[in-house]
Amino acid sequence: MIPPSWSMNRDKYLLYFDDIGNRKLGPLRHRIDARQDGMDCFGLGGVLVKYEDIEDLSQKHRDFCCAWGIDYPLHSSKIRGHRGKFGWLSKPENSSAFLSALQDFLLSLPFVAIACVVDRPGYSSRYINVYHNNLWPMAKTTFSILIERSAKFADAAGRNLEVYFEQCGKKEDKQVRQYMQDLKQVGNPFNAEVSGGYEPLANEDYRRIVLGEPRRLTKRAPLVQIADLILYPMAKSGYD
Repeated sequence: MIPPSWSMNRDKYLLYFDDIGNRKLGPLRHRIDARQDGMDCFGLGGVLVKYEDIEDLSQKHRDFCCAWGIDYPLHSSKIRGHRGKFGWLSKPENSSAFLSALQDFLLSLPFVAIACVVDRPGYSSRYINVYHNNLWPMAKTTFSILIERSAKFADAAGRNLEVYFEQCGKKEDKQVRQYMQDLKQVGNPFNAEVSGGYEPLANEDYRRIVLGEPRRLTKRAPLVQIADLILYPMAKSGYD
C-alpha cells in the first residue's frame, strides 16, 4: 500500500530510516551494556525507494511473510537473536532455510541502501578536546548527514525526497522534526570551512528538494521493517 503523500508529485524518492545502537555519548562503561557483536555505534539509515516501486516492494513483503506464515513484523534483532515470535529460528534447520530466503528476498527488492553510522568512542575522542561538554547529540550529526546524502541522491536523479522514520519516543521523534526544520531554515550545521569540500546543501536546497517534514510510522509498516533489516549489516560492516 502506497503511504499518504505530502504531494501528488510522483517524481520522488521516499527515504525510510531506523536507528541502531546507543545514542548516548561516550563508551559503554558497563559490561552488561556491551553488545555481543562488538559494535559500539549509533546510526540512522535504511532505504531509498522510488515512488513507483513502493507497491511492488510492499507486495513482495506480503508474499514473503505469507510464504513463511509470518503475521508479525520482521525485526532484525529478534531474528538474529531468535527471540520472541522468532524463537522457532533456534532450530538450526529453520534458521538456515529462513535466513537464506530472507537474503534472497531483500536482494530482490528495488531500493538503494543508505546510512550514516558513527562509532561512539571515536566520536567522543575526536571532538571532546574541541567542543568539551558541548558535543552535539549523535542523532543530530547522523540525521544531518543522512538527509543531505539522500537529498543529493534524489536531486541528481531529478526527483524530490520524502522522509519517513520508525517512531522511537516523543522526545526523539520531536528531535527528528526539529533537525529537519533547522536544515530548511539555516542549512547544514557543520563548520563551513571544514565541510566546504563536500559541497554542502544550503537551506534553500533542502526546501526545494525535501517535501514536507519527516513522518513517523510504526514497525507494522513494511518499509520500516526493511529499513531495520538493512541498517544492521551496513553498521556491522564498519566493524568487520
